[in-house]
Amino acid sequence: MPLYLKYSLILMVMMNALVGLGQSKEKPRVIVSTDIGGTDPDDNQSMIHLMMYSDLFHIEGLISSPYGNGRKKDLLDMIALYEKDFPKLVSHNKNLTPPNALRQVCKQGVISGAPYAGYTTASEGSAWIVTCAKKKSNQPLWVLVWGGLEDVAQALHDAPEIENKIRVYWIGGPNKKWSVNAYSYIVEHHPNLWMIEANATYRGWFMEDENAPKNMSEGAYYDNFIKGKGAMGADFINYYKGHIKMGDTPSLAYLMNGNPSNPKGESWGGRFTPIAYSSRHIFERNTTTADTIPAYGVVEWRFKGPLLNLPADSVCFTIEIQKQEWPGYYLGNGVYGVRYSSKKPEVSSYVTHSAISALNAQKGQYVSTVPWPGKPNKDDYRLGKQWYGDVPEAAFFLGEQQGARTVSKYRAAFLGDWAKRWKWLNISHSEFR
Repeated sequence: MPLYLKYSLILMVMMNALVGLGQSKEKPRVIVSTDIGGTDPDDNQSMIHLMMYSDLFHIEGLISSPYGNGRKKDLLDMIALYEKDFPKLVSHNKNLTPPNALRQVCKQGVISGAPYAGYTTASEGSAWIVTCAKKKSNQPLWVLVWGGLEDVAQALHDAPEIENKIRVYWIGGPNKKWSVNAYSYIVEHHPNLWMIEANATYRGWFMEDENAPKNMSEGAYYDNFIKGKGAMGADFINYYKGHIKMGDTPSLAYLMNGNPSNPKGESWGGRFTPIAYSSRHIFERNTTTADTIPAYGVVEWRFKGPLLNLPADSVCFTIEIQKQEWPGYYLGNGVYGVRYSSKKPEVSSYVTHSAISALNAQKGQYVSTVPWPGKPNKDDYRLGKQWYGDVPEAAFFLGEQQGARTVSKYRAAFLGDWAKRWKWLNISHSEFR
């Protein structure tokens, strides 16, 4: 090769490298569906984290999708706290999202759990998912679900064409237990959805392994890095006495660190494995401790009863498990059904309650085990090639929590990075005067 041509090629490579260095990474498009204000205050902690890192995301929607008393107002209350701290924060990072921009994308989602069908009628939140998913963009829309899947299920039902336009990272586990009907609809009718189903991996955010730094353990993180830091710092102590939980934050961290298009790779939000099926067991009888099912799988009990002329999705009985109750429905032709999903490995019992004598006081037991999704079963939901779950290898369990070590290993890194941002809210000397 002539010398001048060789140098020309070298120069071209160098110029391309410099251009690449000058290009900023495109912010991921994000909608967060949260049960903030509902049964678990960890969403308040996660929302503070999101707002303090809002420069990294194009936030297109904040949807209140609660169980219990949470409403859109709870989102607005958190934004009001952020607004008080915003002048200091933005002086350190001019790319943070202004509070009014966040207010404009707050939407009210569905309030109650989905019936047996898995969907009902559109909410403001589900309609907003459809609207955002249909925008022209060269990026997917990331839907980060911190609670139930009801609004996602409704959006997919109302506009199935958005299936290939969204990517879902769902904090499952306990949320799957309460959102089991919406989940069943999605997994049955949209198995080709791009989905990360994190049933236990997320617990690595707050469960401490043997390498957890002492200055970030239990309440020490609040005392060392948050206490005295602005309005959000003052509010943080109201949730779990300031102890870090934030079980939904791994969905954000997944987009912050790592390659989001590769769930099998390393990231602050965990590492995942493709799964070809989602566990489901259907029993047309009462079960016993001889019946073992995977934790996080769907179990459905069906009972025979009278032939009735009832509308679809009529609640006819409840099933009580560990002092909590789930609605059961008339499926037609004298068959009644109820779904459940255990949030962890457990040995438990159930009893039904109904004004219909054939459905009252049905009793049984079951055993749920890990790893999920367990051995294949004839009732399983078959999945496409873009559904991912917690890694099953024993080395990545933290206690009984599958895959949690793929997050906990980065605890010092992600909490250390957040500590730097809390410093932005240090009180200046002038404020003491």
